[in-house]
Amino acid sequence: MESTEVTFIDLFAGIGGCRIAFERTGCRCVWSSDWDADAQKVYEGNFGERPFGDITKIPSSDIPDHDILVAGFPCPSFSIIGDRKGLKDHNGSLFFQIERILKDKKPRAFLLENVRDLKNHNRGKTLKIILDRLNEIPYYVYWKVLNALDFGLPQKRERIMIVGFRDNYKFEFPEGPRNRKDLKGILEDDKKVPKQYWASEHIKSNRARSVRGKQIFRPSIWHENKGGDIGVHPYSCALRANASYNYLLVNGVRRLTPREMLRLQGFPEDFQIMGSYTVIRKLVGNSVPIPMIQAVAENMLQSMKCAETIPVLKQAKLLEAS
Repeated sequence: MESTEVTFIDLFAGIGGCRIAFERTGCRCVWSSDWDADAQKVYEGNFGERPFGDITKIPSSDIPDHDILVAGFPCPSFSIIGDRKGLKDHNGSLFFQIERILKDKKPRAFLLENVRDLKNHNRGKTLKIILDRLNEIPYYVYWKVLNALDFGLPQKRERIMIVGFRDNYKFEFPEGPRNRKDLKGILEDDKKVPKQYWASEHIKSNRARSVRGKQIFRPSIWHENKGGDIGVHPYSCALRANASYNYLLVNGVRRLTPREMLRLQGFPEDFQIMGSYTVIRKLVGNSVPIPMIQAVAENMLQSMKCAETIPVLKQAKLLEAS
């Protein structure tokens, strides 16, 4: 690479999880965008700049040149929890804005992040369309589902990572497991947790009845799934933006605090929290596991630095990376 500084843009930036991950690798953010006013406020409070708004209304000419496009594009259209309308839905169609910018700006590489269920959406046809279109730009494309549990976080959060390069670089996704923090390093002392985060006596008693006969241990996070079953885990199940307030309960008795939610995503302790509890749950639930993104970013940069190529016939444009 001609320069030691690698630049990136932060699309669908949310509260900046991807930005933190790439900045930790030494990259520099030159532009960001997110339409959500709450996310813009938190992003500006932590990074000193307010993301630009609706990407559909921003011409490519207004976006600065960059080496890497980073985008955790909206996921409700593909999630098992969401409406699963895919690319036909407004959120799903935002992928085509990424495609537009890649065509117009021609960055050296990109990283796209989305929910695991994108892999199987519409029997795999949606992912194939996305990969085909990226390959036609053209980019050499790799993809794999990674789990935050394998990257040091006590949160089971599976996400699909799609990586592409304009040149045919040799690339491999990072592997886990890596040293995982346990919940003791995430959770606050119950004695210091304000009453507003504690579940009602009715909910606590219902949870207790639901886990009779199961092994109970502390610390743990009790997860209520879609069928109403309660699981007791030494980690958190995936944080979700629009879930019930009580679908995750610490030791079956209280909700996660804002700082605990941020820790589960790998945010630093000095990250500023802003907004109501409802807003924070939404923003953190829509964010990314920072150590996992950072590990992928490090491998991308290593591939770009080494500039190793592989035969075209072995490119992974339609196959899951091994």
